[in-house]
Amino acid sequence: MKSKTIFRSLILLAMIVLIMTFIKLPYYVTQPGMASELEPIVEVQNGFEDEEGSFSLTTVRFGRANPLTYMWAKLHDYYYIHPLEEIKREDETDEEYYNRQLHMMEASQESAITIAYKKANKQVDYTFHGIYVDGIVKDMPAADVLKVGDRIYKVDNKDFQTAEEFIEYVGKKKAGDELAITFEREEKQKQAKIKLAPFTEDPKKVGIGISLITDRQIEVEPDIKLNTKEIGGPSAGLMISLEIYNQLTEKDLTKGYDIAGTGTINTEGEVGPIGGISQKIVAADKAGIEIFFAPNENDSPTSNYKEAIEVGEKIKTEMKIIPIDTFEEAVEYLTKLKEKG
Repeated sequence: MKSKTIFRSLILLAMIVLIMTFIKLPYYVTQPGMASELEPIVEVQNGFEDEEGSFSLTTVRFGRANPLTYMWAKLHDYYYIHPLEEIKREDETDEEYYNRQLHMMEASQESAITIAYKKANKQVDYTFHGIYVDGIVKDMPAADVLKVGDRIYKVDNKDFQTAEEFIEYVGKKKAGDELAITFEREEKQKQAKIKLAPFTEDPKKVGIGISLITDRQIEVEPDIKLNTKEIGGPSAGLMISLEIYNQLTEKDLTKGYDIAGTGTINTEGEVGPIGGISQKIVAADKAGIEIFFAPNENDSPTSNYKEAIEVGEKIKTEMKIIPIDTFEEAVEYLTKLKEKG
């Protein structure tokens, strides 16, 4: 009789746990991810791939909170709880968020390729294909017509190649003017007319209510392939640029060390801050990384680097954490680094 009671209690507990996993709370939970080597992800045609050490990107795992993961995050260090609005834009769907992260990653890849190839004195050219809708402002005219991921390539029958061209053109219009938009969605061409309206937060400024990313295809010699389909966001930019440059040049910059880091990068080689630096330090330490590059933000007192140092001290890591403001700084540091004994 007692064993039956225990069995029924266990079944009831299992059912409660199962049900709780399906309850979605208005939060996301983030936690340390992993360090992933970049050599299998980056492939420069006929490039130098005999690295004694490695370059790795670092990740943060995240997911929608349920009661169990929420409680788990409350009880564990470096598990953080975020309200939905901290992760996703207002009224942004999961699909729109995913598309936005992929476009940000694509832009980051292009910058990483550009800066690495130019540093290696290799050819870099671009072909422009229009502009991607990266975000839509609620209650603005575009909200009823466009979706995140749409590619606009004509406005008023004029070809547009960059986001800057679009912004300049719209800036000359006034509220009530109408734009004829030609765009592509899921490989189908569509057309629509959208009137300009003033923005609520700045009535002197008019627009249709979208943010944009230039859709361009980079063309380089030698050719390159990046297998980053599962990676979203721009935070791997710095490390991707270092891996590309290392494959373009004969001398191995890793010097036998396992090196990771994080930071956005632009076509000028400037390294920008990212989110989740604490969790990335924890992930890198667990992976046995020896050197970690952290965005220095021009020595800001609230920089990623400062936070990384604090976390490194708390977890007693032996990993060297290096402040970086530019791609050039990272290359210079590695060039001066002694070979691992």
